[in-house]
Amino acid sequence: MNELPKNLGDLKSYGYTPKSVKHELRNNLIGHLKAGTNPFEGILGFEDTVIPDIERGILSQHNMLLLGLRGQAKTRLARLLVNLLDEYVPVVEGSELNDDPLHPISRFATDLIAEHGDDTPIAWLHRSERYVEKLATPDVSVADLIGDVDPIKAATLKLPYSDQRVLHFGLVPRAHRSIFVINELPDLQARIQVSLFNILQEGDIQIRGFKLRLPLDIEFVFTANPEDYTNRGSIITPLKDRIESQILTHYPISIEVARDITEQEASLSQEQQEAINIPDAARNILERIAFAARESELIDEKSGVSARLTISGMENLVSAAERRMLINKESSTTVRLADFWGVIPSVTGKVELVYEGEQEGPYNVALQLIGQALKEEFVQYFPNPTKPAKGEKKDPYGTIRAWFAGGNVLELENDSSDTEFHGLLDKVAGLSKCIETYEPTTSEKDLHFFMEFIIHALAEFDELSKETFDRHISFRDVLANMWNSDDDADEGDDI
Repeated sequence: MNELPKNLGDLKSYGYTPKSVKHELRNNLIGHLKAGTNPFEGILGFEDTVIPDIERGILSQHNMLLLGLRGQAKTRLARLLVNLLDEYVPVVEGSELNDDPLHPISRFATDLIAEHGDDTPIAWLHRSERYVEKLATPDVSVADLIGDVDPIKAATLKLPYSDQRVLHFGLVPRAHRSIFVINELPDLQARIQVSLFNILQEGDIQIRGFKLRLPLDIEFVFTANPEDYTNRGSIITPLKDRIESQILTHYPISIEVARDITEQEASLSQEQQEAINIPDAARNILERIAFAARESELIDEKSGVSARLTISGMENLVSAAERRMLINKESSTTVRLADFWGVIPSVTGKVELVYEGEQEGPYNVALQLIGQALKEEFVQYFPNPTKPAKGEKKDPYGTIRAWFAGGNVLELENDSSDTEFHGLLDKVAGLSKCIETYEPTTSEKDLHFFMEFIIHALAEFDELSKETFDRHISFRDVLANMWNSDDDADEGDDI
């Protein structure tokens, strides 16, 4: 920074050439494309869809609208555009509109340059300071965005209201030579959206009837949910027409990408990462919950299911295992299927239910999603219990079924120690053999997770009976449970 020019005369000698924001973005993107580097680090799953559309928009020097459901990284994408600006640009020192010293637009800057000439002081603005973001809310006014007459300034400076110096500029003029982002554009009232017409088309603004023409240089990025998402509002057609590129975002299209996003974004402490083992199957089940939710008839598809569901779900899953570990004074543990009950708060708070879902209740809907995810993941490792594989003469779960059919009951305590948990699962005949047959490379750490996985899956496929209590889950033979119910009914009749 020390070698950069400090006044207008030095800047002219320095060889500085003014560039528009859109030109800056375009030039720097071209550099990245030629070098094969990625200016959108941390954005996963958009490499072949959204990012190429954004790059085309930048090369075309367009204002952009990022349109998609909640939790699709729209705001993060907009913020990363700052990386494509030049690192520093010169501004007239003290200017509230980031005036370019060679192309000033404000009264303050033009007067200062007229008075001091080549001695006009120059400041250098870092690209991180050239980003302005506004969340659209119904109470946003034209004065907030564009500006208004400031009576206090008029009185203090003893100026008439006809003097431009009495104006207080809003966020948009102050974003001159910057990136300006308006989040949730449909929430902006229609009459406020109208105030953006001239800026987008001609680059100028009007404030309270002033004959004011400010050739603003701004890259506009808007974000919005699809217009039919809610009844909060919509983007008025003339405004949408002036936004040159509309770019559709989307949710992850594969479990692998979804997992990468969750692992990147989940906030896990170093202690948790070192102490808690999370089998790959558990990570996949968590992602499948979100995929199942997006397809569920009980959940409003128009509201979407945010990626934040699995991010907070991962944090809760690990915390459920950590809590159990701490209660039992253990130094390490492996996530269990029972720990997924700790994920339910992350599910119920992230989905909008339709009428049928409300009738079921958020808790039951969450349980159904977990059950569906578990079944879908199970058949990636083991045969489907209800659909024997071709050529399979022997029931792969026959020994396990026989153990339960013999009157045995498996009761797994939610907060049992690993020693107790392993001991109970080891008693179930056929579990180890099943894993040995179909998943022979299973690690010692993951072994009992897969044992529990088989038990829960058989229950989800209605091959075993499962009862959930506050502190434990009980598994038994389906027919034995039916006979017990009949016996209870007969006893009731005798009474």
